[in-house]
Amino acid sequence: PIRDLNATPILCGRSWYCKNYDELKHLNPNFPLLLRTEDNCMPAVTTELEWTMDHLLRFMIQTGRFRDSSGVIAQDRVEAAKAYLTTDWDKYHSARLAVPGFDPERPNMDVIAPGWEDDKELSSQLATYLEMRNAKDKQMEAFKGGPDKEYTRGVNALLMAQRVDLWCAGEKEVEMAVQHLAKLGRALNERETFFPAFIKEFHPGQADI
Repeated sequence: PIRDLNATPILCGRSWYCKNYDELKHLNPNFPLLLRTEDNCMPAVTTELEWTMDHLLRFMIQTGRFRDSSGVIAQDRVEAAKAYLTTDWDKYHSARLAVPGFDPERPNMDVIAPGWEDDKELSSQLATYLEMRNAKDKQMEAFKGGPDKEYTRGVNALLMAQRVDLWCAGEKEVEMAVQHLAKLGRALNERETFFPAFIKEFHPGQADI
């Protein structure tokens, strides 16, 4: 469940890791355990979690991070974030693929099918998609537009949840930190990835791009 577990030696010493190595490897079977031993390095257990936009927006709403320059909660950005969270993504992806063989989000569409949105037949068939896409874009522009890099600070704050500092910690604290991150890993990393039908992966350099 934990994708990239890194731990630094702490006061309990190297012997703790040797004694608990099998358990640590079971918690993190796909990647090697990395022990960092830099001088003055803050002892911590860190991992990499697959946060989604929904996690970020809920975190920012719950912690009151959408604020205007005077420190008051910015209701416009809060409402934009809440509207984004209610998006029906199944409907969105279905509407995106309303025209067989045509993906409006395919890379380089301005080269492959320039001006496709002006095509009355296409725009009519993709009307639901265009409406939902435009609403989504406006919502994202709103909740990312706060002062003082508000959105970026929110991202960084959420990323810090992947780290547990262990200054002056003992064996019990290290064990609890690893268990905590393991539970987060199960909740966030063990989920099915959505692969929409009729979509191919396009890579720069292919002959048809």
